[in-house]
Amino acid sequence: MRKDKILVIGSSGQIGTDLILALREGYGAENVVASDIRKGSVAVTEGGPFEILDVTDKEALINVIKKHDINQVYLLAALLSATAEQKPQLGWDLNMNSISHILDISREGYLDKIFYPSSIAVFGSTTPKIMTPQRTIMEPATVYGITKQAGERWAEYYFKRYKTDIRSIRYPGLISYKADPGGGTTDYAVQIYHDALTTKHHTCFLEKDTTLPMMYMPDAIRATINLMEAEASKLTVRSSYNLAGVSFNPEEIANNIKQYVDGFSISYEPDYRQAIAASWPQSIDDSYARNDWGWMPEFGLDEMTQDMLKNLKERLKV
Repeated sequence: MRKDKILVIGSSGQIGTDLILALREGYGAENVVASDIRKGSVAVTEGGPFEILDVTDKEALINVIKKHDINQVYLLAALLSATAEQKPQLGWDLNMNSISHILDISREGYLDKIFYPSSIAVFGSTTPKIMTPQRTIMEPATVYGITKQAGERWAEYYFKRYKTDIRSIRYPGLISYKADPGGGTTDYAVQIYHDALTTKHHTCFLEKDTTLPMMYMPDAIRATINLMEAEASKLTVRSSYNLAGVSFNPEEIANNIKQYVDGFSISYEPDYRQAIAASWPQSIDDSYARNDWGWMPEFGLDEMTQDMLKNLKERLKV
């Protein structure tokens, strides 16, 4: 059987930074190629093979796949929600061309398996907000959400028509100490930990009672790899799986941080991201993921806060 050779596209981003390290530990550094349009951390670029790659350049993408004999791709390159609202055409071009290229390359016989990250941004203001079901009304109001919903439909189409083995997760807001905030609406929940340790004050761009689904990065990485390693016959969703961790609002996370950081304070100055957040769910029903491939989160809010503060202190040297 052919040995798995993995390409991670967008390895310098929030998910990619953590995912590369986990994949190299599990599959061997020589078998996991990191790639991005720019260089990222030393651990990513020097811990194994690395390629500068623009995923919208299909020919360059094929060349990298051939060069490293790649048979699995994790497509993480995307313009996130808040950034895409500022640059909508760029968001559409990057987010749609990237998935289109990867699916075409797979249909041409180069790839055995693809991971495509979706998001809770596929939901909209008409979606049920509490325990949002796997299959429900999806009327996204942002460029990012529109592209992710289109990507889900494109993925399922390729699976049904061409038997493309593509797997996907609708990520909630993700929180990590290894990468800086990346332009997402939920990234306040990363910045707030940085601010707690540096300035002891955070000015939040969301209202204090804006509850959103979140997840600590170790849970997200574990879920991603578990899904990719699951038996194909057990997967009943080929658009994208709902995934849940823990839901909280800015006031709740701030109060939790105050238990561990003396003198920490928060203020609120909602901006255009408030409207984006208001259109998203507050909690997620992920029963399909739990039933199909055994998903179960390990981190709650308090466990995440303790681990974030501990590791950020070391990273920021504070």
